[in-house]
Amino acid sequence: MNISILAVTSLHKHSPSKTALSLLMLFSVAWGAAGAAQEKSAEPFHPAGWVVIPVDQYRVLRAKAYPVEHDPEPPPLDATLTRVDYDLHVSGELATGRANLTVDVLKDGWVRVPVPAGLLVREARLDGKLVSLVPGPQGKGGVHLCALLSHAGRSVLELDIDVPVTVSAGDESLSLPSTESGVTRAAFDLPRTGIDLRIAGGLISEKSETASSTKWLAYGRGNEALTFTWRKKTEDHHVELPLRIRGSLTQLTSLAEDSTSIYAEANVEVVQGAARQVRIQVPEKITVNQVSGADVADWEIKNGELAVTFLEPVEHSARFVINGEERLPRDGIIDIPLLRLVNAERDTGGVAVEILGAGEIKDQKAEGLEDADATDLGEMVASRQSPALVAFRARPGQAGAVRSLSLNVARYDQQAVLMANVEEARYQVLMSTDGKELVQARYAIRNNQRNFVKVTLPAGATVWSASLAGRPVRPGQSPDGSLLLPLEKSRGGEDAPAFSVEIFYLLKASSWEEKGKQKVTLPSLDLPISRTGVLLYYPPLFRVSAEPGTFRTEEYRAPTSAALGPPIEVGALESAVSPSADAPKSTRTLAEKQRSDDEKKDAMRVLLDSFKAKSSGGKVTGILPVSVSFPAFGPSIFLVSELTSENQFPAAELSFQRDKKAGAR
Repeated sequence: MNISILAVTSLHKHSPSKTALSLLMLFSVAWGAAGAAQEKSAEPFHPAGWVVIPVDQYRVLRAKAYPVEHDPEPPPLDATLTRVDYDLHVSGELATGRANLTVDVLKDGWVRVPVPAGLLVREARLDGKLVSLVPGPQGKGGVHLCALLSHAGRSVLELDIDVPVTVSAGDESLSLPSTESGVTRAAFDLPRTGIDLRIAGGLISEKSETASSTKWLAYGRGNEALTFTWRKKTEDHHVELPLRIRGSLTQLTSLAEDSTSIYAEANVEVVQGAARQVRIQVPEKITVNQVSGADVADWEIKNGELAVTFLEPVEHSARFVINGEERLPRDGIIDIPLLRLVNAERDTGGVAVEILGAGEIKDQKAEGLEDADATDLGEMVASRQSPALVAFRARPGQAGAVRSLSLNVARYDQQAVLMANVEEARYQVLMSTDGKELVQARYAIRNNQRNFVKVTLPAGATVWSASLAGRPVRPGQSPDGSLLLPLEKSRGGEDAPAFSVEIFYLLKASSWEEKGKQKVTLPSLDLPISRTGVLLYYPPLFRVSAEPGTFRTEEYRAPTSAALGPPIEVGALESAVSPSADAPKSTRTLAEKQRSDDEKKDAMRVLLDSFKAKSSGGKVTGILPVSVSFPAFGPSIFLVSELTSENQFPAAELSFQRDKKAGAR
C-alpha cells in the first residue's frame, strides 16, 4: 500500500487578515495488485479524501514527533573550596609555611577561585607549575586575590604563605582567616617548650613536644577565623609548699524506726599547697556506703578514718558527698555520731537531725554546737519536710574542739501523726445581676508539718483581704501566681487543734439575662477537704435552683468545726467583731445589729494608722492585711459536698430565671 501526501498552501485574498494559512493534506491510496482481492472481500471500499487541520495543531504534532534537545542546566556554583590544610612554622614575627587548597571546579571553562583573605602569598603552584594570581571582586576586607582554573574536576592549589604574629601584653597570637571550606586543618609548629596555648574558632586534636619545639594539630570550624594564642608557662611553686586546708562539713542524720541514714556534704578549701587526699574521722559504728564527687577518684576507710583521693591534686577547692548508715536505738537517749575533718585549720559546718515516722524530740544536749535555723545549713537541710527536725551550727573556735550531741526521742503510734488536712470549708458568695461575685472563703485546718497552704483562685479574681486565726496577714505568691497563706504548726504527736484561714476576693463573671445558667467556681487548695458548705446569696428578682453535680441542696446548717464557730467570725478587728456571716440575718442578735458605726470607724482607723506607721512613707503595695465584714443580702441557697481532693476546683452550676411576680411588686 503506497501513501502520498500533498501539502498545498493557498492565500485567501478576500480574507480580512490576508495571512490565514490552511494546510491541505491529500491522502491517495493506490491498491495495485491487491485491489482486485479487496473488491472480492466483504469490507467496503473507502475512496481517497482530504484532511484539514490548523497550523498550530500541526506544529504541536511536529514538536511531539521531533522533540528539541535542551542544554543541561548549569551548576549553581562555578567552583567550591572543599578543604584547606595549613602547615606553619613560627619564626620571630612571622609564621611561614604552606597552605594547600583543595578545589572542586564544577564548570567548564575559566573559573576564578578566591584565595583566603589576609594571607601573604609568596608563590602559587598548580600541579607543580607556577600560576599567577589576579585581583578578584571587592570584598569586606578589600580586594581578594584569585587563581584562574581552566578545566572541571578536583585540583590542589599550593600556596607558600606568611602570616604575621602579633604581640600584646605578653601574649603572642596569629589568626588564620575563615574560608567557608568543608574541612580546615592547621599544623602549628613553635620552636619553644613550656608553652600554654589557647585556641579560638576550633579545637586542638594533637600535641607533640620535643626537646626544642612544640607542635599542635588543630581543626577549625571553617566559617570562623582560627586563632592561636600562646605564652610561656608560668611556674607555680605554691603546690610544693606544705598543705594547709580549711573545710566545712554539714551532716544530716535521719532517725527512722529501725535504721539511721547519714548524709554529709564536705567542702574543702586549699589555702596552701595542693591536696591529693583528704581524711575524715568516722565513728566506729558508721558504715560508709558511697563517696561521690566530680574530683573523687577513690576512697578507703582505715583505722577509723575515711581517706578520699582526688583525680588530680586540688589547688583551690573541692566538694564531695558521703552516704552512710548506722543502727541507733529507736527512742530514748540517743548519742548522735559526728563526722569531723582531719588536719583542717578551720572546721566549720553544722549538724541536723530529723525524726522519720511518728515521733518527736523531747530534749537535746549539745557541746561545741549552738542552735541554728534549718535554712542556715543550706539547701540539703532546708528542703527537708520532717515534722521533727533540729539544727545546730558548729561553734567558732579552735579546730579539733570537742563536739557532741545527744537527743531524747519519743515515738508515737503512726496514726497519731497528722500532716495537714482541711476538715471543713465554708464559702459565702454574693452574686449580682451584672456578674460580679464577692466570695468569702473560710477553711478549718489541722496541721503539724506544713508551713504554707497553696490557694489557686479562679481566673480573674482580685484578693481583698486574708487572715489567719482571725489575724490579718499578707499572703505570699508562688511562681505560678497562686497564693501562699501561712499556717500554724503543732508539735508532732499532739492532737493538732484546728484553726481558721480566710480569704476575701472579688470575681467578674457573665451578667444575668432573663434566664440561663451560671457556674460558680471555688478556689483550689493543695490539701484535701473533708466537708464543704456554700451559702449563695442571689438577686431577689430571680429564682435560682442548683443543677445535679458535686454539690447538693440542703437546709442551712452551722459549721461543725469549732474554728469556724460563731465566737470568732469575720470582722474588722479583734476589738470590733462583726456578727456571724454564715448565719442568716434572722439569727443575728439585736445587740450586734445596734453596734455603733462610730465604734467600727474608730477601730478601722486605728488599724490603718498602725499599718501606715510600719510601711514606708505611708504607702502600701500589694494586698492590705485587713478583714472586712461580708455583706449578706438577698435570698440564699445552701449547697454541701464531701471529700474534695487536693488541687481540684470545686464548682456548682445554677439555673436562674427572672421572677415576673417579684418584678411586678
